Amino acid sequence: MRRISSLLLVALVAMAVFAQGGSPQNHVPAHHEGPPKKGEKLPPILPRSELWGPDFQYPVQVHAYELAAKIPNVIYQQPCYCYCEREGHTSLHTCFETTHAAGCEACMQEVYYSYVMTKKGKTAAQVRNGIIGGEWRQIDLNTAASIN
Repeated sequence: MRRISSLLLVALVAMAVFAQGGSPQNHVPAHHEGPPKKGEKLPPILPRSELWGPDFQYPVQVHAYELAAKIPNVIYQQPCYCYCEREGHTSLHTCFETTHAAGCEACMQEVYYSYVMTKKGKTAAQVRNGIIGGEWRQIDLNTAASIN
């Protein structure tokens, strides 16, 4: 009887979790559906003069910020799968306003992916669909610093 009660409890908890939005794998992190409003000024991407010190030991880290600065409106519209929204981030752009992205593999892979897709003519919405689909995981950070 005790075992049946335990199984019922587990089943009820599972049903409650799925009824409230499903599994965390289906959650799309915070992002903006469109570009900034006309006249809205985005916070700056961390400038090159600040890309030094222990957070920037590898060329791939510095280069990620350089590329982010080239596509600020695109990364403003992208979710970030390190789930930094829990820290108040509102999109992938937020990650590059501080040193956060330099220490985060997901942030860097996503910005490289966003840059490559933008250069191929993809819209921010198409880039977002690719990120949501997990295509950013294909970026190899060992060779990404050569992406231009």
